Amino acid sequence: MPGLSKFATENGIVFIADEVQTGFARTGVMFASEDEGVVPDLIATAKGIAGGLPLAAVTGRADIMDAIHAGGLGGTYGGSPVACAAALGAIATIEEDNLCARALEMGVIISDALHAMAAKYPIIGEVRGRGAMQAIEFVIPGGIEPNPAVLSTIVKYCQNEGVLILTAGTYSNVIRLLPPLVMPDHLLREALDILEKAIASAV
Repeated sequence: MPGLSKFATENGIVFIADEVQTGFARTGVMFASEDEGVVPDLIATAKGIAGGLPLAAVTGRADIMDAIHAGGLGGTYGGSPVACAAALGAIATIEEDNLCARALEMGVIISDALHAMAAKYPIIGEVRGRGAMQAIEFVIPGGIEPNPAVLSTIVKYCQNEGVLILTAGTYSNVIRLLPPLVMPDHLLREALDILEKAIASAV
């Protein structure tokens, strides 16, 4: 990301960081771009900003934000007082409960568990992520060919055991883990145990 930011700056391009999923403590810092040592010109945020209520925001350099005349930018559903109040509450909770540090703690638990699974099950091709935003990529054992077929078994097993997981990826062969930052360790470990049993059942 630093190289891309440098290129944008040198060529008069506005550098926009999409922090819709990574923002607001998810990766262990308030914004993932901080980890990269980058200060974007604009940041797009949503999701974690309002604790589940529909809200999104664009934040940026004053010279860019002030270029639009008052009332010149808006949307049909913009400015909901309830969503804005929720955002203020969510941000206060992130700060007061030190959820950036909590995301890092969760990240260690998740990463350790996923790497242990990867060592046991050759259908796991890669484990990646930061903080409380992790992913497992499933492959045909012995190679890198995507293995989307195995996900339906894993997802169904997890759902039957009360664990909701998110599938993703260009080839639909990735499971993403984005637990609530306030989730206690015992529930996180229980969910990871269920995920491992699901993977074992699919091998």
